[in-house]
Amino acid sequence: MKEVDSRYARLRLALAVLISTIGSVGMWSVVVALPAVQAEFGAARGGASLPYTLDMLGFGAGGILLGRLWDRFGIALPLATGGAALGIGYALSGMAHTLWQFAALHGLLIGFGSSAGFGPLIADISLWFRKRRGLAVSICACGNYLAGAIWPPVVQHFIQMDGWRPTQIGIGVFCAITLLPLALVMRQKPRAERGDIAERGYGQEQTALDLSRVTLQSLLIIAGFACCMAMAMPQVHIVAYCGDLGYGPARGAQMLSLMLGLGMVSRIGSGWIADRIGGIATLLLGSALQGLALVLYLLFNGLTSLYIVSGLFGLFQGGIVPSYAIIVREYFVAAEAGTRIGIVMMATLMGMAVGGWMAGAIFDFTGSYEVAFANGLVWNLVNGAIVVSLLLRRYRSTAPA
Repeated sequence: MKEVDSRYARLRLALAVLISTIGSVGMWSVVVALPAVQAEFGAARGGASLPYTLDMLGFGAGGILLGRLWDRFGIALPLATGGAALGIGYALSGMAHTLWQFAALHGLLIGFGSSAGFGPLIADISLWFRKRRGLAVSICACGNYLAGAIWPPVVQHFIQMDGWRPTQIGIGVFCAITLLPLALVMRQKPRAERGDIAERGYGQEQTALDLSRVTLQSLLIIAGFACCMAMAMPQVHIVAYCGDLGYGPARGAQMLSLMLGLGMVSRIGSGWIADRIGGIATLLLGSALQGLALVLYLLFNGLTSLYIVSGLFGLFQGGIVPSYAIIVREYFVAAEAGTRIGIVMMATLMGMAVGGWMAGAIFDFTGSYEVAFANGLVWNLVNGAIVVSLLLRRYRSTAPA
């Protein structure tokens, strides 16, 4: 057993970022491979987006199932399960004969396996910190975006050099030989029991909004779904969008890398902010800025402009998803963290999945991405309305009579 807020806790956080960076490849490789897969299977843009949609659904379902596994056994078993699923899934997807096989493997194995390095890992890290929990959670969540900064250009390079099939198999081998040993390293548990780690204030604070636990969880689910419906358009389709504009998929991969690299800065900054103003206010800030970035995508489509707007999008929205985990830790007890964070992450991933598919379907119907960006902006307003209502409830509950 180890102490929380200790040197070991900081070392564990560093290892968690490494694991998340490797394991989150499942979220980003399919985005880069989309044009090549579409060309080989002769699919429309909406159909070619199906592997990403199933990948996100698998990621979300895995977050809940592996989160429950973490609640019972700790983080090592979920990480080992995820590493094995990634190795097998990528190897088999590189030999897929149809788009449906490719898509199914992304949902059942690749997305599922990648989820171990996000929700369950964030829940685990939240137990190891008290004083800087928001910052620690946000740093841990950066692994997901660090993967988005590193993997797209790497995957694009190997697709251009060797083709997408050998690239898929190579990713699987790499995940298996790295993630399984790292899972064993993470076997330690904090000294205090999980029920004791949650400060008494966190358990009581769930009534501060005058909402039942079910209602608050439901609102977080809807808000998470809506914000990621908006988030999906640039993240899922920026590579294809640049190809349609004549800039080439390589430019799009660079923009995605820039977007997610700056997203890490946003996540760390939002964690620092959340430790001072709380998760709900931090979420509202990120939602408002994400909406602004979507407006900018509608106004500008030049090459230089897209690089700038993509960078701003990363800076604006990077802290949104970790804010949900911070809110869960503020309003629910620690013993429920793995499952409850997994449920909210499932909602965000469903938003990414449906949003990615819907943007492709809108493009197929209209021949343009402008309507898809506008659709994302509407969903962002839904998210903002929910978060504003929660913030007003908190303000009324804490204001003097």
